[in-house]
Amino acid sequence: MAINTNKLNPNNTLQLAQQKQLQQQSTQTASTNDQIKTSSQDSVSITPKAQQLSELQKKAADGPMISQKKVDELKKAISAGDYKINAEKLAENIANFESKLV
Repeated sequence: MAINTNKLNPNNTLQLAQQKQLQQQSTQTASTNDQIKTSSQDSVSITPKAQQLSELQKKAADGPMISQKKVDELKKAISAGDYKINAEKLAENIANFESKLV
């Protein structure tokens, strides 16, 4: 007949409780790590407005380049007072631009 000596030593009961607690903590840590691994998948979604902005930026980059020579000529003409503005043509261009916006 076997005699169970585990119950005779109170320290042994304490050790068993500590072992059980350690096992629970390691199981909980493993579960938390699994949740972190599962939830750490990044995703990105682009709004339609952001897509439209991206397309406009591409179009602007592909568009005609600014002629620095022409800019310099205009600056020189404006500072010399030689640049004349045609008010009727300017008003017509503004009206055409606004009609395209609507």
